[in-house]
Amino acid sequence: MNWIKKIFRQQPADDRDPNQSNAYEMIGGDKTIRAIARQFYARMQQGEDTQNLLAMHPGSIEHSEQKLYEFLSGWLGGPQLFQQKYGHPALRARHMPFAINEQMRDQWLLCMQHALEQEVKNEEHRKVIYQAIATLADHMRNQ
Repeated sequence: MNWIKKIFRQQPADDRDPNQSNAYEMIGGDKTIRAIARQFYARMQQGEDTQNLLAMHPGSIEHSEQKLYEFLSGWLGGPQLFQQKYGHPALRARHMPFAINEQMRDQWLLCMQHALEQEVKNEEHRKVIYQAIATLADHMRNQ
């Protein structure tokens, strides 16, 4: 009988998966996620040490920033914005066309660390999110 309850259980109005992390709310929700994406790309554009990574980004940075925001929203337990627009993230497959080695991973993580330091006030939250995203970033390496 429990399987029936699962099938008919109402989904939250914002399309959050209640089984996922609540990090989204703990760090400040939509406003903070948007700010993280903004800080991430600001750091990438301003850093001399991230120009190789910046050069890999096709099209406008605004589009990439929006996609990062949408991905992080769902990944951190908020609305599944990326999935609603593009389907399952399938990150490794989406990143295969790009040469991602340790240097590119490290540049990406440098930008993410900066963004988290700027926007996530709680040190423990920053640490946990960074550790999880570092594992994900390492998984994107294809060289």
